[in-house]
Amino acid sequence: MEIVDLIGTEAVVPSLKATSKKQALQELAKHSAGLTGLAERAIFDVLLERERLGTTGIGNGVAIPHGKLADIKKLHGLFARIEAPIDFDAIDEQPVDLIFLLLAPEGAGADHLKALARVSRLLRDREVCDKVRGTDSAEAIYALLTNAAASQAA
Repeated sequence: MEIVDLIGTEAVVPSLKATSKKQALQELAKHSAGLTGLAERAIFDVLLERERLGTTGIGNGVAIPHGKLADIKKLHGLFARIEAPIDFDAIDEQPVDLIFLLLAPEGAGADHLKALARVSRLLRDREVCDKVRGTDSAEAIYALLTNAAASQAA
């Protein structure tokens, strides 16, 4: 499972406006609904339910909210850079400004876990995150994420 299989340039939001975790999840659900054809509310509810189990803020300003939905046919990703870092209850208690949303079909056990691991490995690379933070174009962010992921896999 490669990053290029999860997102396209249309799934990169270079400047998401959100001032809270809940608002960020709402905005991510809205963008994802437009890409997947799923109901915005269904996406938001599954993300909120997952956050109740424990934060998806993995540290270093990064969060990977994720969930499984019955009506989705394949894995979908969405990457967003938040304009101003927000409190996301991250494990390191630092604010989050980079979010990679992952939505999976209910039966996508191993594929979902592989995708989460791939995204996590990519976004734990401080150099990649620093470059993404210094870029404000969806195309440039997409190139950074997919090129970095490809070089990590090699």
